[in-house]
Amino acid sequence: MTQPNRLTIALLPFLIASAWTPAVQAAPTSASPSQAVVQRAALQKVTSVEGITEYRLPNGLQVLLIPDDTKPTTTVNVTYRVGSRHEGYGETGMAHLLEHLIFKGSPRHPQVWSEFNKRGFSANGSTWYDRTNYFASFAANDDNLKWYLNWQADAMVNSFIARKDLDSEMTVVRNEMEMGENNPGRILLEKTLASMYQWHNYGKSTIGARTDVENVDIANLKAFYQRHYQPDNATLIVSGKFDAAKVLNWVQTSFGVIPKPKRVLPPLYTLDPVQDGERSVTVRRVGGVPMQFATYHVVPGAHPDYAAVELLSIVLTDTPSGRLHRRLTEQNLAASVFGFSQALADPGYILLGAQLSNEQDPAKATEAMLAEIEDVARQPITEAELARAKSKWLNEWEQGFADPQHVGVALSEAVAQGDWRLFFLTRDRIRAIGLADVQRVATHTFLPSNRTLGQYVPTAIPQRAPQPARVDVVAALKDFKGQAAASAAEAFDASPANIDARTQRLSLPSGMKVALLPKSTRGQAVKVSMTLRFGDETSLAGWGEAPSALAALLDKGTQQLSRQQVQDRLDALQAELSIGGSPGRLTVQLLTRRDKLPEAIALLGEMLRQPALPADALEEVRRQALSAIDASRKEPDAVLDEALARHGNPYPRGDVRYARTFDETEADWKALQLDRVKAYHQQFLGASHAQFAAVGDLDAAATVAALTAAFGDWRSPSAYARVPDPFLTVKPTTMQLATPDRQNASLAVSLPLPLSDTHADYPALMLANHLLGGGGDSRLWNRIREKDGLSYSVYSSMQWNAEEPHSRWTAAANFAPQNRDKVLAAFHEEILRARKEGFSQAEFEAGKRGLLSFRRLSRAQDARLASGWASNLYLQRTFALSAQVDQALENLTLAQVNEALRRYIQPGQFVLGVAGDFKTP
Repeated sequence: MTQPNRLTIALLPFLIASAWTPAVQAAPTSASPSQAVVQRAALQKVTSVEGITEYRLPNGLQVLLIPDDTKPTTTVNVTYRVGSRHEGYGETGMAHLLEHLIFKGSPRHPQVWSEFNKRGFSANGSTWYDRTNYFASFAANDDNLKWYLNWQADAMVNSFIARKDLDSEMTVVRNEMEMGENNPGRILLEKTLASMYQWHNYGKSTIGARTDVENVDIANLKAFYQRHYQPDNATLIVSGKFDAAKVLNWVQTSFGVIPKPKRVLPPLYTLDPVQDGERSVTVRRVGGVPMQFATYHVVPGAHPDYAAVELLSIVLTDTPSGRLHRRLTEQNLAASVFGFSQALADPGYILLGAQLSNEQDPAKATEAMLAEIEDVARQPITEAELARAKSKWLNEWEQGFADPQHVGVALSEAVAQGDWRLFFLTRDRIRAIGLADVQRVATHTFLPSNRTLGQYVPTAIPQRAPQPARVDVVAALKDFKGQAAASAAEAFDASPANIDARTQRLSLPSGMKVALLPKSTRGQAVKVSMTLRFGDETSLAGWGEAPSALAALLDKGTQQLSRQQVQDRLDALQAELSIGGSPGRLTVQLLTRRDKLPEAIALLGEMLRQPALPADALEEVRRQALSAIDASRKEPDAVLDEALARHGNPYPRGDVRYARTFDETEADWKALQLDRVKAYHQQFLGASHAQFAAVGDLDAAATVAALTAAFGDWRSPSAYARVPDPFLTVKPTTMQLATPDRQNASLAVSLPLPLSDTHADYPALMLANHLLGGGGDSRLWNRIREKDGLSYSVYSSMQWNAEEPHSRWTAAANFAPQNRDKVLAAFHEEILRARKEGFSQAEFEAGKRGLLSFRRLSRAQDARLASGWASNLYLQRTFALSAQVDQALENLTLAQVNEALRRYIQPGQFVLGVAGDFKTP
């Protein structure tokens, strides 16, 4: 559960071509009644665990159903037990390429992304070591679910996998590689694992070797597809709101007709031997900040000892209780520490790392980090450390289990490890494991001879980690019994009218406005969004980084509780808390459970009203901020953001609307004193102009009582007036910025518009942007991403202003530097073509359906509902306005949309920039 900042390669579209076609076609649109009866009888129930039921088709397809009516959405995962681990010599990147190619369609479904966009799907795929996973979330309805199942069945055996699609996608895949090449952490991980694994494919990047990918033989790729994309190698997972009987019938109709393959997948037997000495790797590149990884071999995810590995990652790297945080971050040897472990089918790894600022000494940080990790035999894990790690891990597991989308993805990972029930077994092992076992695993794992870092040092008396071995998953699960299934929750109607009708609104004596939307949820989860507003144009000027520093310090202790006590209290309340700050605004996002919400509100009130604001924590925050600035100076996206924000900015230094340079931001952080942070808190914070919204399983009366006690008398000490941000004409320009030694480049476009979201053209321009670059079937996407294959990501968006007529249209793309001229040409051509010819009636109708579906989907997410209510309280709106916008979108005509595009999206007014390593011939 201690997941990484998944340096895994998340892949977007996939290619498809005419491949082998079975004797019986997959994914028929209908079946005769007699067929349906036979197929229904053939689908056998296997087992049921904690609300998840497993079925199996005669052809080998495993089906998992996870019904949950709490949200009007459905999520489908299709997991193939094939990843980079299954690739042979010269085949690296094949699993990833197939992921791209699958989205290129099949004879029955030739326009996959167009269908996704029309239906409002949030869909994607990812490739990892042991599996490839395809997923989609959408507004629950029979047509969406049946279509997606039919497409997945057809894609399983009838995808095109064509040479023409491979050729057109190759530049996109290269661009994805180049994006990774720009990331120092990603490159360091790739090189570290390559040194760590001598023989096993876990030492090879999932995206593959460039030479393998660029020279792949289409016949070999088809053979790889036909071998692994078969029902006996796949698991279908359906979670969320659906009719189980209908789904089982559709699965039988679509997947049941695929014959069971006659081929037998060969067993994989390669394992690395026990590592016999420290290994090292050094990466030297321009830009970024110092970073260090210490990686150690560990057991497979199915092994009983893996529970200890997960807990050790928390004990060592958690903030603020982790040993490495205390040894490195608090003692100014590193800006931050981090860690994660990989639960894999074969023996995996745990990675512990530190990020430094350029002023910190890597040698001292390395020495201290390794000493802290490998001193665990002499400084054993304590009962308190183990209890804290268990609480944190189990809280995360419970929160994930309450989310149907998360459960589907988590089960796909467990499937890749050997059995989906490992999802529950690992939880039970975490609960049951004792201190002696955790200490034993730590002692056997954190050995110098089992370490891969930055140097090689031979040892006089070699020590060895336990011999790697696979796990008998059947034996491990023979006595496993799951807990009782979670109780069913209500099927919530996420229409604007019902949202408004179900929401209770009130004001506290302090002036805080409150919206509460009680509704039963899986796991009794509740989401909170809170905003404090304060100050005015004059009083907020000249505070530098005090607003950001205050937000970062509010969870570092109170006048009554230490930093660790605050963190322990949040863990006990099963709460996730994030606080953000900007001049004149403080935002809070909170996730907790029904019975814990009143106590969480009380703790939040203490944190906001009586913060400790410790000096050592400010130094930690300062170091992290300076490290982030250093890391951004050579990144194309960050360099472009700085340049575009400063272009035409008329405000003086110190004004909250002024756009600072990297150097100015750095200077503000270096100059910031603790007394300024305290003064900012004392002068501004209060609840008189605050908004609080909670959505989920909550007791409204208890919540109001907690809010009254925490914030009812907390009045703001100073006046509030929104800082105006009037529309200003900005001179059009084109800029080119150099970011040396970056293999990925960026394009960014900005166009300020004198509009607000109450303007009559709001719906038309919203849809025009969706068709131009905002949707998955847009003009820019289809040209630059799909047709020309020049960019991994290209899009446009509208940043709407709800308070005054000053909105902004933006566009962006990333690409290889040598493709700059092609990307710019294609971008301008598509904008001009859309303005000249307009959108077609078919584009208009499909885009409108897709946009409305996206809007409905967003209202079904509790976190978005809470944020939406907080905003509506401030703007004195309700969700009735959302219904009015939906109706306005329904009533639009094609002529109105085309006219809005021509009136507002004018290339002659663009502020356009590119940043990258553009070498001249």
